Amino acid sequence: MEQKRVIKFLTSKRVYVRPIENADLDLFYEKALWDKEGRRLTGTQAVFSRQGIQNWFDRNAIDTSRIDLIICLQENNQPIGDIAMLDIDHQNQNSVVRISIFDKEFWGNGYGTEAMSLVVEFGFDSLNLHRVGLDVFAYNERAIKAYEKLGFKREGIVRDELFYDGEFHDSILMGVLKGEFVKLH
Repeated sequence: MEQKRVIKFLTSKRVYVRPIENADLDLFYEKALWDKEGRRLTGTQAVFSRQGIQNWFDRNAIDTSRIDLIICLQENNQPIGDIAMLDIDHQNQNSVVRISIFDKEFWGNGYGTEAMSLVVEFGFDSLNLHRVGLDVFAYNERAIKAYEKLGFKREGIVRDELFYDGEFHDSILMGVLKGEFVKLH
């Protein structure tokens, strides 16, 4: 039986990122979208169907303003999360990133920070971006610390942007310029 070649688009010591494939649909549907704490950290309130996820995959596959990737462990190729560079604007040289680590067992180990470093570096060095931004809910302190480690600065607050579990939460806008970025490797 022929072994399937593993694509490692961007690599670091402990993680790599690869393109999302149709075979990842179940991973998203079963792990990424239904974990209660993961939904809270990302502010996800939508209800998803398997067909809806397939439609999302199909739309993203042809959208040239975004790059969607799966985060995998180097040691065993296990997928542990996803990361995306969105709204890529070549004229104004900016983009937005988002990330999610699926399983709690991989939270707090720096895997997400490592993957974010890879993708932001790619944006600056290969896509010729000048600024990468993101937004994060104020209660996600672990993520804020990880972003600051990479050089992201707080640029503003959108007050009461998210209504979740019966209360409003602020969203913090963060960004990093090419000259401020701190590579991890």
